[in-house]
Amino acid sequence: MSYGEDRIYKKVEVIGVSKNGIEAAIQAAVGKAHRTLEKLSWFEVQDIRGHVAEDGTVSEYQVVLKVAFQLKG
Repeated sequence: MSYGEDRIYKKVEVIGVSKNGIEAAIQAAVGKAHRTLEKLSWFEVQDIRGHVAEDGTVSEYQVVLKVAFQLKG
C-alpha cells in the first residue's frame, strides 16, 4: 500500500487502564486494539484521568483514546 492511495478509516473509542502510568495505560489500550482490529493505524488521546487512593497517591491511570483502523475494500 502506498500512502498516496485513497483509503477510508473508522475511529472507535477505547479506554486503557494501568497502575504504572499514562504511557502504560496508552500501550494497554493500543495493544488490545491491535490484537482485535485489523489494520490499526493511529490513535488520539481524548482524556486522561485517574483514581486517587485513600492515602492521597495516584493508584490508577485511565486514558481515553480514539483508535483508527483502515476499512477493508
